[in-house]
Amino acid sequence: MKVIFFGTPQFAVASLERLLAHPEFEVLGVVTQPDKRRGRGNQMLPSPVKTVATSNNLPVWQPERIKKDSDTLAQLKDLQADVFAVVAYGQILSQEILDMPGLGCINVHGSLLPKYRGAAPIQWSIYNGETETGITTMLMDAGMDTGAMLLKASTPVGLLDSADQLGQNLADLGADLLVETLLKLERQEIKPIPQEEAEATYAPLIKKPDYVIDWSRSPIDLHNQVRGFFPDCVATFRGNSLKILATAPIAPAYFPQLPPELKILEQDWPALSSQTANPGEVVSIHKKIGPIVKAGEGLLLLREVQLAGKRAQSGWDFANGSRLIVGEVLGRFEF
Repeated sequence: MKVIFFGTPQFAVASLERLLAHPEFEVLGVVTQPDKRRGRGNQMLPSPVKTVATSNNLPVWQPERIKKDSDTLAQLKDLQADVFAVVAYGQILSQEILDMPGLGCINVHGSLLPKYRGAAPIQWSIYNGETETGITTMLMDAGMDTGAMLLKASTPVGLLDSADQLGQNLADLGADLLVETLLKLERQEIKPIPQEEAEATYAPLIKKPDYVIDWSRSPIDLHNQVRGFFPDCVATFRGNSLKILATAPIAPAYFPQLPPELKILEQDWPALSSQTANPGEVVSIHKKIGPIVKAGEGLLLLREVQLAGKRAQSGWDFANGSRLIVGEVLGRFEF
């Protein structure tokens, strides 16, 4: 089967590598987003997908706007691919592109459609506290993730899973499902299933205000925000920005899901739960564990943070190094 692969971020790499390693597929080339400036040095860097493509000596197309790039469109059409495999490419495909391959354009989407259509399904599923998510392959149409579904695979979401960790798991799951989908599609073993519009939910692009920690929200809401929008959620500490990278809600309902090193907090719960404090106030500092902060009507453990201009560090190293004291208050960051 002749395949042209469309993809850009690390999430798409596993799918491309799986196709390259499989004897039933011939990857004719890769379409990816233009190189961008990244990192502290602001260097022009290729996308993760382009890096894999070039290391495998594949042709690469990087149009700024693929719908308007007549040269790229002509070249893609001339290759007469059987299928376009699309994994987190980052641009909308026109009907002209969708109609090019004989088997259509097959998308690997990081949710159980029709839930979480859009640009950030993994992040918003965690933000909303989902305990299960997965991958859907679909036959693309002109809408935003509205095409007929082909195959699904689900996976549990752990209490402490971040979007980064879940994304890695889903990338592997998606790679396997893409291979299965393409093989079954060629053998006509799949019947596309239309999505139920009434069940659709959306996962829009994440914006800067979404990163701001509001300490008046509940501990579980803040915990889901931190791990869903990892590593960008931010508060303030002594007038400077403080990124909150990992947390844990502290309450009897969550103790069974916490790792062994945090079990001591269950023993200390009677004392912790009797504390009175304002939102954002440090109510306790546990040696080798970290600070516990008042959030909404409950408590939130800071497991990992990053001070402005510093490297990420454990909650305990932060408390110890900054000589944090009970009663200090973490504030609200303003962009």
